[in-house]
Amino acid sequence: MPTGTAIRDVRQQLFDAAERVLLGGGPNALTSRAVTEEAGCAKGVLHRHFADFDAFLAELVLDRMARIAHQAAALRATAGTGSVAGNVTGALTDLFGPVAVAIVGLVTSRDGLRARLRATTPTGIPLLTEATAMIAAYLAAERDLGRLAADADLDELAPTLIGTAHLLFADRTGPTPHPEAVHKAVVAVMAPARPVR
Repeated sequence: MPTGTAIRDVRQQLFDAAERVLLGGGPNALTSRAVTEEAGCAKGVLHRHFADFDAFLAELVLDRMARIAHQAAALRATAGTGSVAGNVTGALTDLFGPVAVAIVGLVTSRDGLRARLRATTPTGIPLLTEATAMIAAYLAAERDLGRLAADADLDELAPTLIGTAHLLFADRTGPTPHPEAVHKAVVAVMAPARPVR
């Protein structure tokens, strides 16, 4: 990009480029040079907006975590409508899109990145921990409405659903699981809670 050419929303342009690099080559392909080349800008642009590359990666993950907050609100709004298993299936399918799966791989492969994210996610794997909280809050709303068993153990159910979905979607290079396979797994995991289908 020529010097002096303004870049609108540099952060978003760099985040989008990082996501494309992640999707194309996985976490190991993600370097500052790869991101800036994909974004079509000089390497110095990234360092003008972020202290270093790990700070950039932390902001990328935090941006993804903020999206989960929006997904959580949308999921909570479905409480009392449709089927519990159907709502959870839809939320998990949306949550574990290719970019999110790649970002989970990035977080688990970089110790320094996880350390930076401990301020917002003190335990667990960033992104998955927030996703677990999203599912738990939704299930609590459904339990309050009587659509789950009153004694449903949400502290066990929510992480089990997230772990199961992550296993289904984790193969970045394989085919995306069919929605029916995701639904079948959700129904099996939730069976002890006796959800209304």
